[in-house]
Amino acid sequence: MVSRSYSNLLDLASGDLPSPSFTRMTRQIPRIMTVAGIISDIDDDRSDTASSSSVQHDRLIIVANQLPIKTHRKPAGGRGYTFTWDENSLLLQLKDGLGHDDIDVIYVGCLKEEIPLTDQDDVSQTLLETFKCVPTFLPQDLFTRFYHGFCKQHLWPLFHYMLPLSPDLGGRFDRSLWQAYVSVNKIFADRIMEVINPEDDFVWIHDYHLMVLPTFLRKRFNRVKLGFFLHSPFPSSEIYKTLPVRDELLRGLLNSDLIGFHTFDYARHFLSCCGRLLGISYESKRGYISLEYYGRTVTIKILPVGIHMKQVQSVLNLPETEFKVSELVKQFQEHGRIMLLGVDDLDIFKGISLKLLAMEQLLTQHPEWQGKVVLVQIANPARGTGKDVKEVKTESYSMVKRINETFGRPGYEPVILIDKPLKFYERVAYYVAAECCLVTAVRDGMNLIPYEYVISRQGNERLDKVLGLEPGTPKKSMLVVSEFIGCSPSLSGAIRVNPWNIDAVADAMDCALELSEPEKQLRHEKHYKYVSSHDVGYWAHSFYQDLERTCKDHVRRRCWGIGFGLSFRVVALDLNFRKLSMEHIVSAYKRTTKRAILLDYDGTLMPQSSIDKSPGSKTIKILNTLCRDKNNMVFVVSAKSRDTLEEWFADCDKLGLAAEHGCFLRLKRDEEWETCVQIEECGWKQNARPVMTLYTETTDGSTIEDKETALVWSYEDADPDFGTCQAKELLDHLESVLANEPVTVKRGQSCVEVKPQGVSKGLVAKRLLTTMHERGMIPDFVLCIGDDRSDEDMFEVITSSVAAGELISPKAEVFACTVGNKPSKAKYYLDDTVEIGRLMQGLASVSEQSVDVFGFE
Repeated sequence: MVSRSYSNLLDLASGDLPSPSFTRMTRQIPRIMTVAGIISDIDDDRSDTASSSSVQHDRLIIVANQLPIKTHRKPAGGRGYTFTWDENSLLLQLKDGLGHDDIDVIYVGCLKEEIPLTDQDDVSQTLLETFKCVPTFLPQDLFTRFYHGFCKQHLWPLFHYMLPLSPDLGGRFDRSLWQAYVSVNKIFADRIMEVINPEDDFVWIHDYHLMVLPTFLRKRFNRVKLGFFLHSPFPSSEIYKTLPVRDELLRGLLNSDLIGFHTFDYARHFLSCCGRLLGISYESKRGYISLEYYGRTVTIKILPVGIHMKQVQSVLNLPETEFKVSELVKQFQEHGRIMLLGVDDLDIFKGISLKLLAMEQLLTQHPEWQGKVVLVQIANPARGTGKDVKEVKTESYSMVKRINETFGRPGYEPVILIDKPLKFYERVAYYVAAECCLVTAVRDGMNLIPYEYVISRQGNERLDKVLGLEPGTPKKSMLVVSEFIGCSPSLSGAIRVNPWNIDAVADAMDCALELSEPEKQLRHEKHYKYVSSHDVGYWAHSFYQDLERTCKDHVRRRCWGIGFGLSFRVVALDLNFRKLSMEHIVSAYKRTTKRAILLDYDGTLMPQSSIDKSPGSKTIKILNTLCRDKNNMVFVVSAKSRDTLEEWFADCDKLGLAAEHGCFLRLKRDEEWETCVQIEECGWKQNARPVMTLYTETTDGSTIEDKETALVWSYEDADPDFGTCQAKELLDHLESVLANEPVTVKRGQSCVEVKPQGVSKGLVAKRLLTTMHERGMIPDFVLCIGDDRSDEDMFEVITSSVAAGELISPKAEVFACTVGNKPSKAKYYLDDTVEIGRLMQGLASVSEQSVDVFGFE
């Protein structure tokens, strides 16, 4: 079923309102339509559907820029097109890991061939019926601005660490290209809408072309089960922050349920951006990294994609592969040549020129390899276009010519550049014949060339004969890989290099040639074991399993959409956790006569970000109004010292104050402070203060607050990542130093605090309720608001008192409320201090009216 909040959220980005009939049509949508773009009417009676749904499989909608389809125009004179599967497409290969009998797969994406408008309906129907593909047709101008514009001019270079420092270097940010990107993502969302069953289907979106698509889908169906996998690198926060639309893209990804990355580095950079730009922290729990985003849990998955083992092995068995390998053996081995192999796209990030410089350096420094070693560089056509591609090609040809003229001789060329598309079997044949594979890109996402090389070197019996190997001979392979490619962390037996360091790459090439045979065999065995067990099927199955796990609680949550345009997000709540309604609490406040009100200060009455923490005149007025109501007992509970609270609230004569998390308590201004727990001598401070001082000196932006009974190390003004890291270290350090002292060390909101054992805000709640009980005021209204972990103790005391029927009336209206939608023992939440201010003003207005009517003082 469509989410209840859908009807007023559709097309927020465009400002359009949904048609009144849309919700009805969505409820009736079939699992697979007969004709793309046409939604047929079916009866609301679902009896037949229900009987057949029990045998229907789970369904996964895979969305990417391009469909895994090859398009062929019919021969001259014929009208129309023929279509075949693209066997080399990762999207098609991943189906092997999903289980053909268990999951139905629908593909949504563009075709490589432009289809005229008159043929689009026929093509849509053919692809849906024959291939279960839903094509997305884009006008050529829009596609150019989307793909060659925003994707290739802005996102792709930036994600590969290339900043647009000048108009010639990548180009300045162009708002019209961004608008094209958003428009295309919305068109994709419209196509998905035509086939999705939002309560049952899973959606898996691929790569940076569709980073705001999750926002459009989440707008329309709040509970959509949505995964996203990024196939490119994700840059560090310093690079990513330069993008003018950085927040929109981050929020787009966070509207997914599961976000996948190839490496921990990429995930770490993404998490850092979420923390620095959006203030969202993450946690690792039971092996899973996750973020809490407005009540939704967004899981991060780190797993590199693999290769299609069956495809590579089937190509190894082809006769044409065997023939090509025999040709290469004659060309190289029979002439005493050793082949080093490079296979790269012809673009600026693949580092071809740096590799050629390293080859030149190798031949210069090690003349013994002259006449013996040949670098075969296969240059695949670049996926993009532009001046940089031409420059790479020109530079590569120039360098190859120079190296061959310098070190070549009759019958020997040290570098062979193959600048033409090769069939897959030809490339595999080069893998089989190569002694070492060099993948030295300066920045690359997931380069599968090393994986293909390892599997190809494992070979088979027929290829062993061609290579002149005895049966049972252990296989060997050598890899020199860049530190800056996604597969590098998983290839622990490879020689890892910094591609910018020409000397180091040349030395690595020499090392790969000089290593002993047993060492090469061990490295190959290690790589083969990993690559063969972590293929594309394993990757797809693992991602799908995690997507199911992450989405399993969707049905048990209530969802609301908030925000406009690309700032849209969904607030998801447990059924028993809800936003505190102003009307509800004011109504309860009016009809009750004995009220207990407990208010945290920092982060509740006062924003954490405020530099001046003292309460404003408006806050003082509201508190005084509440305190003058004889039916109320009001307490402000703070971590601040009693001197600070006395100064701040000097004008509130009837306000109760609790200082230092409840160490000290005062019921009224004219009464003495009382100590809630026995306070030992604070000799422990002599041990704790030097430790905190050390961390303050080494953490810019951190401070120490020395209270009567506690010490607090605060890092709210420090770098968030470094501050968090230092806080963990300080916590361990202090726990070790103070192990025998009567104190506890706790992490708080951007702080580490040392305080006496047994002190908690729960003591204040207990003391207030007990005092009211002693005065014959059994509260029938309890309001408790707080924002961090320390306030959970108050919530727990109030909840347990209600459950036990002690100190609180059985019919009491109880409102335990946390600030922000997050896991809490409270039953209610409010978004921020602004909403809390409105709430307190509303309650004060009720009390003020009571004072005016009845003359209460």
